[in-house]
Amino acid sequence: MKLHELAHGRTGDKGDTSNISIIAYHAKDFDHLLVDVTAERVAAHLNQPASAVTRYVLPQLCAMNFVLKGALKGGVTRSLELDAHGKCLSSVLLEMLVTGDREQPPRLRHI
Repeated sequence: MKLHELAHGRTGDKGDTSNISIIAYHAKDFDHLLVDVTAERVAAHLNQPASAVTRYVLPQLCAMNFVLKGALKGGVTRSLELDAHGKCLSSVLLEMLVTGDREQPPRLRHI
């Protein structure tokens, strides 16, 4: 299943650093996310060096925050990239495959 079936995300930026928060829809899914959504897997999925990604776990919120240093290639005001703020990074990350709880029926995707 894809990560967006178990969680939603939000992206922010500061300089050339991006941060992506992943928040579980339901607390019962958070343990699955902790196992599947590691800094190493996020780095690989977003084509970033593993050393540039740090994961911070917020268990009281059933959330994780990933900080990606250098992901914005110089920063918002210096980058010629189309998505200079990195706002699409959470959408890209939410497409990552995770194992999840296979006994749960798939959730509807809200757009």
